Amino acid sequence: MATTNRAKAKRTLIIVLAAIAVVIVVIAGFVIRQNAQSAGETVVKVGLVGNSDDNVWKAVQAQLDKDNANIKLEYKTFQDGIYTNQALSNNELDITAFQHYAFLNQEIKDKGYKFTVIGDSYISPFNLYSDKYKNVSEFKSGDKVAIPNNATNLGRALKVLDSAGLITLKDSSAANPTVDDIAGNPSGIDIVPNDAASIINLLPDYAGGITNTNFIIDAGKSPDDAIYAPKIDADSTSFKPYVNVIVANTSQKDNETYKKVVAAYHTDAVATQIKKSHNIPFFD
Repeated sequence: MATTNRAKAKRTLIIVLAAIAVVIVVIAGFVIRQNAQSAGETVVKVGLVGNSDDNVWKAVQAQLDKDNANIKLEYKTFQDGIYTNQALSNNELDITAFQHYAFLNQEIKDKGYKFTVIGDSYISPFNLYSDKYKNVSEFKSGDKVAIPNNATNLGRALKVLDSAGLITLKDSSAANPTVDDIAGNPSGIDIVPNDAASIINLLPDYAGGITNTNFIIDAGKSPDDAIYAPKIDADSTSFKPYVNVIVANTSQKDNETYKKVVAAYHTDAVATQIKKSHNIPFFD
């Protein structure tokens, strides 16, 4: 009986501690907002995917502080861009900064979102990684290669495989190719669509994988670890769909506070930080 009572007491303690933790998080968020408001600051809620851009947005905040803009950035991190866009549409966020034009346009087409681009950011590298090989020439028939399973990044990944010579596409300039557009597979690789966030964790079991740079950085790796990286030409129209963008609800596209945030993002100090994080800054 004493053992049972101790077990019940332990479970009760765990529940109480969990409840306290939730209350602390809620209070902390409230205090941050209250402190910002009492200081005359406007809070802007920014939706991000993963943590790879944390230092970039810290640089944006530093620039806003330097400019005496009285703007406080509050970050909300998601594991998936689909949920980030849902939060923006539901007015849980003010702006987002994670997606490129191609992904955004597909989301708008599929879900009818009223979103508007308020600023360009950078072209994120989209490379081929492998724990097994050092060169694309080492791939052999039957090797599994993971690529993102969302339509726009799946198409971009196929272009990377085409560029690397592992497959050939019917039209390498096609905006958004699918697996049905593969004309040849001389390497004999097995292309397997997966959730983009999970691909980095599949590398011990797969011969290779292509995924977004933010997931690579979050896993403690670098874009430089890629065994194949297609050359990025920021001036080429073919890369325009893959420029990452800062997005707001269309009703807020002329919001003066958001314009100040974008202006701070487009400063040399932030470009320097992006260069450190991603090695390819790009602003419009």
